[in-house]
Amino acid sequence: MSISEALFERAKEVMPGGVNSPVRAFRSVGGTPRFIASAKGSRMKDVDGNEYIDYIGSWGPMILGHCKDEVETAVINAVKNGLSFGASTQMEVEVAELICKNIKHVEMIRMVSSGTEAVMSALRLARGYTNRDKIIKFEGCYHGHCDSMLVKAGSGALTFGAPDSSGVTKGAASDTLLASYNDLDSVASLFEKNRDEIACVIVEPVAANMGVIPPKDGFLQGLRELCDQNGSLLIFDEVITGFRLCFGGASEFYSVTPDLVTYGKIIGGGMPVGAYGGRREIMEKVSPVGSVYQAGTLSGNPIAMAAGFATLTYLLDNPSVYDKIKAMGQYMADEIRKITTYTVNQVGSLLCLYFTKEPVYDYASAIRSDTAKYAAYFNHMLKNHIYMAPAQFEAVFIGNEHSKEDIDDTVEVMQKILKDG
Repeated sequence: MSISEALFERAKEVMPGGVNSPVRAFRSVGGTPRFIASAKGSRMKDVDGNEYIDYIGSWGPMILGHCKDEVETAVINAVKNGLSFGASTQMEVEVAELICKNIKHVEMIRMVSSGTEAVMSALRLARGYTNRDKIIKFEGCYHGHCDSMLVKAGSGALTFGAPDSSGVTKGAASDTLLASYNDLDSVASLFEKNRDEIACVIVEPVAANMGVIPPKDGFLQGLRELCDQNGSLLIFDEVITGFRLCFGGASEFYSVTPDLVTYGKIIGGGMPVGAYGGRREIMEKVSPVGSVYQAGTLSGNPIAMAAGFATLTYLLDNPSVYDKIKAMGQYMADEIRKITTYTVNQVGSLLCLYFTKEPVYDYASAIRSDTAKYAAYFNHMLKNHIYMAPAQFEAVFIGNEHSKEDIDDTVEVMQKILKDG
């Protein structure tokens, strides 16, 4: 029995499914989860000493690669001063200033501890600001595990075939209206049927929890117009796309300005973090200035802020990172397309291989992918020391430490299982 197998047996006795997040359990792909001991650059090592080229990157935060020297040094120096104070620090001010200075539509920002918390808070703020109750989300888009968002959710919920979670009350879900991603008519119809009742539309501008699905031309612009026409707020969930497609995220990438935006992942440089921000007049509705209450003991944690500041500063000072990872993403997608007729979607440094030969542009087309074939593919890649997401409906994350050789080696391994695709 390997060390990972032994640890998993122990973990199942004390943690539900042996994990602290469902996708890690490998339920949709089979086999035993690997327990990771260390990581550096584009590689990870498990407790049994196996090394992998890593395409998860902690589900997105490791845009600079694992243990980037500048980030590691910032964390070590911050730890020496204390782990948590439950009080304000200079670093949280500097991170907020850096974001607000460089992201035009973020005039004020509030730090939290996770993407889920950021979304939950942004939705409450939208309702408080508009004095309306209903929200529109899209089938297959995942916005964390807050109750009102676990309706036709993506990511792990979609993978396990149970996008509606037990424990979510009818009341919590009753004000969540479902539209089809990339279908403006479905959104317009909901506005028409719920006049003056919709507080906001929340969307992943690139649907990165159904794999990777880019917005069709005019889709995001159309959402902006519909929200303006109906007095509703537009929320971009940029937990994945924020600071990844470019420093200004999907809103800059597609030239569409949301009213509120949620962040996570990259702004913590690998530490637990989230944030929500937007126009000053909206953000000033948040307590203690306004009546929308939200609080958090570890919000603005000094270690997370130090890691985030180091990561964001590096990205600002080295804009060529974005050129490189976009080129690497395009190169990988092109190389995969040479060896298979299965669908590959790619936006910048995000891509996804779907086991279907039909175009994938929304929830209905995404779930046509053959998840059994994905499971076989995943295990083949893992056996050959390539660490992909243990679920079909997740993205491949390219980071600054991935090399052309990494991608060439990966595609060579892929070719052995995709040759009949």
